[in-house]
Amino acid sequence: MLVLIIFALLLTGCSDNKAAPVNRQAQAAPVYISKAVLKSVPIDIETVGNVEAYSTVAVKAQIGGELTIVDFTEGADVHKGDRLFVIDPRPYESQVAQAEATLAKDKAQLLAAQANLARDMAQEEFARSQAQRFSELLLKGVLAKESAEQADSQAKAAAEAIRADRAVIESMQANISADQAALDRAKLQLEYCTIRSPIDGRTGHLIVKQGNVVKANDVDLVTINQVHPIYVTFTVPETNLPLVKTRMTAGDVIVEAELQGDNTVESGKLSFVENSVDSTTGTIRLKALFSNGGTRLWPGQFVRVTIRMNASANSIIVPMTAVQTRQDGKFVYVVKPDMTVEARSVVPGRTIERNVVIEKGLRDGENVVTSGQLRLVPGSRVEIKSDLAPAASGASS
Repeated sequence: MLVLIIFALLLTGCSDNKAAPVNRQAQAAPVYISKAVLKSVPIDIETVGNVEAYSTVAVKAQIGGELTIVDFTEGADVHKGDRLFVIDPRPYESQVAQAEATLAKDKAQLLAAQANLARDMAQEEFARSQAQRFSELLLKGVLAKESAEQADSQAKAAAEAIRADRAVIESMQANISADQAALDRAKLQLEYCTIRSPIDGRTGHLIVKQGNVVKANDVDLVTINQVHPIYVTFTVPETNLPLVKTRMTAGDVIVEAELQGDNTVESGKLSFVENSVDSTTGTIRLKALFSNGGTRLWPGQFVRVTIRMNASANSIIVPMTAVQTRQDGKFVYVVKPDMTVEARSVVPGRTIERNVVIEKGLRDGENVVTSGQLRLVPGSRVEIKSDLAPAASGASS
């Protein structure tokens, strides 16, 4: 008799356990929903870029000597023409003085040669006229032949002296030209003693300190980077090239650079497209120019780049919270007309603010669950909530 009673109790317990799932299945789960919407969205290309200086100049000394003055501090902003370094100018000042003295000496000698030419030209004119008179007297028979020949010889000697004077003058003029070139070179080297910034930019690490002796075209003294404006270089797949080229023909292409670890976004314009595709990676190199007014972009920095194509296409949009992950990929819970849910696989695309583009798996107007998915399984019955707070608490319970 006791065995029968225990058996009856066990049967009763089993029947209660089987009934429990039926009751839970019949209970509707509170959820939020949102409609999948077909709308036009901007087409953006996202990639990672690297910041490059607009121009970089490695400053070198063009002459040798002691570095007597360093006229800036490391990391300072400098302008084109600002003095950076001074090399001891005294040896080069003496070279300029020597070149000036040599030039003055040769100019004085030229004046003397020109005076000699004027004197010899006067003597030649007198000798020529005297030779002509003696020749006439010889014809009349009143002068000896030897006297006429002597006068003619003196006239020819005077003419040769003029040609010699002119040759000396030409030589002296060539010497003066060489002296002037030497003086210009000496003055140029003296100018090289003062090294000025060739661009507007920011100085880097000072490699050679004041007091050191430098050589011409030896080591870099300092490197200057121009950061206003500045470039951001990046690559995109070659499949995006036709879209980029089409957009460029329509006007400026806006490029945004987002700093890593910062919400700051800088805006610039696409300025350069490489003339060939990299066959090893299937990408093409682009550059965007940024004004960088706040100096937030820094050479060598990595940034997140977004190319705003300003084009649009019809796409299915749902909130990001609707997309769930399982072992075989992404899915959403679709609410069917009978208030049950279907777990449907989807292919998500790019994100736009808090929404995501569904490239495959949804149709316009379908309702998807955006909150409360933890209590759902395929076929679960749901109750749509309009008040956010209760639904959120129900989803977490």
